[in-house]
Amino acid sequence: QVQLVESGGGLVQPGGSLRLSCAASGGMLRLGTMGWYRQAPGKQRELVATITSGGSTIYEASVKGRFTISRDNAKNTVYLQMNSLKPDDTAVYYCNAVTWGGGSRYESWTQGTQVTVSS
Repeated sequence: QVQLVESGGGLVQPGGSLRLSCAASGGMLRLGTMGWYRQAPGKQRELVATITSGGSTIYEASVKGRFTISRDNAKNTVYLQMNSLKPDDTAVYYCNAVTWGGGSRYESWTQGTQVTVSS
């Protein structure tokens, strides 16, 4: 199973920006869709954005136009550029990756990084 290491996150004022990164390593599996999810206190984990290996993207409605997901396949890394951040974006953000190998599908998650939007 692939290992994921994320970076970024922290405290930012409303209207500010943050960039999350998540690098996959280990194994000889084929890296498929990668994405970001978030979980706010008292709420269920929700999808933020995903991107396929071919570059097709999906965004949660509330982040469209503010967040941009991208990936560098050569570096096995996915990014989430978050602009115009709002207090409602405060949550723990998790990176997710789907990998394939030997006819099996695997899913990996990071421990999560806190993003706090507050003045």
